[in-house]
Amino acid sequence: MPETKDSMIQIGKLAKQLGITTRTIRYYEEIGLMGQAKRLGGGARSYDRDDVLRLKFILKLKELGIGLKEMQELADNFDSHNQSFDTITPKVLEILELHIIKVDEKIACLTSLRSDIINYRGRIRELLKGKPPSA
Repeated sequence: MPETKDSMIQIGKLAKQLGITTRTIRYYEEIGLMGQAKRLGGGARSYDRDDVLRLKFILKLKELGIGLKEMQELADNFDSHNQSFDTITPKVLEILELHIIKVDEKIACLTSLRSDIINYRGRIRELLKGKPPSA
C-alpha cells in the first residue's frame, strides 16, 4: 500500500513526539542508521510507520548504552537481509550479551572503587580523631 500524506509524519512533529531534535534524526540519516527520508510537498522530510519504528528502536538501543558502531552493524545487517527480523534478532541478542558483560565489569570496578573510597574515608576519620583541634 503506497504511503499517503496522511500516513506520514514530518520531521519536526516526529522529533517532538520522541523528545529529540530534528538534528538527531538528520544525523542518524547521515550515518546510515536511518534510510533517506521521503520528501513531501515543500521538501520537508517525512517518515512512515516503519521509519518511526526504526527510530524508536535506535533510541531504545541508545538508552541501553549500545554504541553507534553496534547500531550501525545492526542497521547494515537489517538492510542487507531485506529488513528481516529473523536475521537481525540473533545479532541483537549477541550485542546485548556483550553489553551485559561490559556492564557487569563496570559494576565490579565501581563496587571496588566504592569500597576503596569508604576505606580511605575511614582512615582519614581515624587520623582526624587523633589530631588535636587546630587553633
